[in-house]
Amino acid sequence: MMSPIDFFIDLFNPDLAFLPKALAVAVMSSIVCGVVGTYVVLRGMAFIGDAVAHAVFPGLAVAFVVSGNLVLGGTLGGILTAILIAVFSQNRRLKEDSIIGVFFVAAFALGIVIISQAPGYAGSLQQFLFGSITGIPDSDLFVAAGMGLIVLAALFAFHKEFVTISLDRESAQAMGVPVFWLDLVLYVLVTLAVVISVQTIGNILVLALLITPAATARLLTDRLGIMMTLAPIIGGASALIGLYVSWSWDVPTGGTIVLVLTAAFLAAWFFAPRNGLIARSVRGRRAADSASREASEETAPARDLVRTGGMP
Repeated sequence: MMSPIDFFIDLFNPDLAFLPKALAVAVMSSIVCGVVGTYVVLRGMAFIGDAVAHAVFPGLAVAFVVSGNLVLGGTLGGILTAILIAVFSQNRRLKEDSIIGVFFVAAFALGIVIISQAPGYAGSLQQFLFGSITGIPDSDLFVAAGMGLIVLAALFAFHKEFVTISLDRESAQAMGVPVFWLDLVLYVLVTLAVVISVQTIGNILVLALLITPAATARLLTDRLGIMMTLAPIIGGASALIGLYVSWSWDVPTGGTIVLVLTAAFLAAWFFAPRNGLIARSVRGRRAADSASREASEETAPARDLVRTGGMP
């Protein structure tokens, strides 16, 4: 396996100009998705993230067919679907997940039909589904960077409102908080985060970048501020490690990044100081031992009385 030093040397090799660009896109995507994913995990809306990942596909397909900018095409397609989901979800006769299921399947099917009209259909479809991190043009890099800054700025601006509707949606509505418009804004921001990341790991795996770092951070802390700090750090570090392993072993980059993220999640699941499986087992044993000692102390006078034949 290539040493980390050799990897960093390759990053500055002019003949491998795509490598630092790939690293920049992967880390940038991970940071943006880590922050956005905090709200997604907090609200239990992972299915929405999956829907948005599929919803950007027709926009990407159209952009590819007309040789347009993939990031902008995916953004337009995703935002349109997000608006449709937000509008149709106001009809409470159907649950939100049902509306999402209808639209994301339809959007994905539309994308497949559109891209099938382009030359090299099979190769293009594989690129969209699994990513093509080493073939990202400079224009997409700059557009993604700009969109990432917009997403982070919007999340910072609406942070209090997003937390309010995430913790208690009904109470927020009763207080006059514009829940519908905030939902729409959050859907759009999730869409932008997904579009930034699609070229890194593809439509199929992008949900991992959105959910896994935030879920891992959730296991490590109960404080939202720390969670929002840890999630992008975990995502960015996993992107760096995943790209290094991918480059060293010549395996797909997107899949490797996701496996590194999953390994981090499993480590937190077992070894997190407070919420890990081992820590909870230790606390459970200690609680059981404490209860056993208390019960023993309560029954001790009765045992002594029996032992002495009832004499004081």
